[in-house]
Amino acid sequence: MDNTENFGQIWSILKNEYPDPQPELDYTNEFELLIATILSAQCTDAQVNRVTADLFSKYPDVGSLAAADINDLEKDIYSTGFYRAKSKNIKRTSQLIISDFGGEVPDTMEELTSLPGVARKTANIVLARGFGKVEGIAVDTHVKRVSGKLGLTGNTDPKKIEQDLMKLAEQDEWDDLSMTLILHGRRVCDAKKPKCGMCVVAELCPSRMD
Repeated sequence: MDNTENFGQIWSILKNEYPDPQPELDYTNEFELLIATILSAQCTDAQVNRVTADLFSKYPDVGSLAAADINDLEKDIYSTGFYRAKSKNIKRTSQLIISDFGGEVPDTMEELTSLPGVARKTANIVLARGFGKVEGIAVDTHVKRVSGKLGLTGNTDPKKIEQDLMKLAEQDEWDDLSMTLILHGRRVCDAKKPKCGMCVVAELCPSRMD
């Protein structure tokens, strides 16, 4: 189902459909972006935004989250799912940012992925949106599903999917490609009920359902 020969046309259509793809997480600085992205794993951005509205008010900086009571933090983020692992990672990451990085969110892939709960997906988002550094393509569940359905990758491992997509698009468009596929996955290419009838790239999609 290799459909990579049609990538240029697919990408052109999608860029026209989503001319300014932006993350739907609310944040005001790099640290808030990092925490919100950690919380977004297996959770909708809308729910994360509801949680972080109170969370960032209660814990306004890296020091307050580093010192947070873990039981309180679990309750604060409970509704995002996987709250025990996320609260542990958020607290430890905050502590390491203080002890190892002078209280500032690091701005390299290697340093970011050394933090608990931060894999390449999260690091790519923080680097691109927080620091303007595009080093890769953030592959979440939407990017994985949509790129697979479009025949742009035959892989299921996020790292391999990222490599496949990086070969297709220009580096300065990697971040936009990720955000565009995420938006298309949320609005049209639903996991359970894909809206093929309203999909702008349906004619080029080998997975379309007539």
